[in-house]
Amino acid sequence: MLTSQRKALLLDRLGRDGRLVASDLAADLGISEDTIRRDLRDLAAQGRLVRVHGGALPASPTHRPFQARLAMEAAAKARLGKAGATLIRPGQVVIMDGGTTHLALVAAMPRDIGCTIVTHSPAIAAALEEHSNVEVILIGGRIFRHSMVASGPIAQEAFSRLHADLCFLGVTGLHPQTGATTGDAEEAALKTTMTRVAAETVVLATDDKLRVTSPWLVTPLSGLASVVTCGGRPDWLPDAVDHLDA
Repeated sequence: MLTSQRKALLLDRLGRDGRLVASDLAADLGISEDTIRRDLRDLAAQGRLVRVHGGALPASPTHRPFQARLAMEAAAKARLGKAGATLIRPGQVVIMDGGTTHLALVAAMPRDIGCTIVTHSPAIAAALEEHSNVEVILIGGRIFRHSMVASGPIAQEAFSRLHADLCFLGVTGLHPQTGATTGDAEEAALKTTMTRVAAETVVLATDDKLRVTSPWLVTPLSGLASVVTCGGRPDWLPDAVDHLDA
């Protein structure tokens, strides 16, 4: 079997089974585990999968520039935004992560709701202009261009001083083994801080973020209070995590 054919087979099985186990593949194909590991390294370098101990998991397809993501899953994001907006209560202090799904969340929020939104996303802050009863606190720092949000030690310090009722967390992957993940180490650390200073953390997840993973852990699934999806409750979601169907 040619290398290209073997890699295509690995990707087909990953799509079918949701994971790859190197030892099982080596036995099935009659080749060495070293060969399988070499193929997995190559595919991981291309962003086609994420290597884990003993094999690989599907890579999140959402590692795209901010502007490119605006048009992705627009209808689903609108549904998720409407469902997420019902979780915000008057008077709450709410952390709102950056991302295109959270722009849909802002669009769905009642215009007269009174609360405090803390965000490190200039786009989210600007979108809140018409919400005259919302106190907007914009966290500063170095702009991480992929997500167009502030990052680095300045943002980290600001969030660490906060006590919030709710955090809407943006991630690129939700997986039963690897938890809530994202693609950048510094951004992951900041997101982890955001979850730690909030009483509850909610993820609004489009289908392309389910059962896929990225390299950096933000929080285990047990660290989430709620997950909102456009389908039924994922069977791998821990019982302690609430599910809201958009």
